[in-house]
Amino acid sequence: MVKLLEEREQSDQMNLDRFDRAILSVLAEDGRISITDLAKRIGLSKSPTQARLRRLEQTGVIIGYRALLDPIQLGLDHVAFVEVRLSDTRENALRAFNAAVAKVPEIEQAHMIAGNFDYLLKVRTSDMSRYRQFLGETISMLPHVAGTSTYVAMEAVKETMLADSP
Repeated sequence: MVKLLEEREQSDQMNLDRFDRAILSVLAEDGRISITDLAKRIGLSKSPTQARLRRLEQTGVIIGYRALLDPIQLGLDHVAFVEVRLSDTRENALRAFNAAVAKVPEIEQAHMIAGNFDYLLKVRTSDMSRYRQFLGETISMLPHVAGTSTYVAMEAVKETMLADSP
């Protein structure tokens, strides 16, 4: 993660020093750490650590905190990647599709793609039967969907978020 942050810093889009990067690295491991413990871990006193943390939050470098849930423990171990082709790719159609996708909890990720299809969705359901129903009743009914292709994941070899990256 620190390498990614250093690359980003070099692009002059952010101005992070070693203490800022250390704060981000520690929080990526433990988002519930106290300010006192965070300050000890990065080698600053509590007040400047708290000020830096507040600045990282206010500038949008830190966009939030959340619990990471184990989808397998929740019975959501079926993952499918869905290529979506739209019938209309004008701006209003894209906005309508994006807004509709944002409301669907089973869609974990949605990416607009430059290629032979328009969007790639990561969908998580309980099993194949539930996915098939979801495909027919939800994905196919999204605005401007002309067609889909599904790829079912057999095993997650690596699933990380930026916070988890080395």
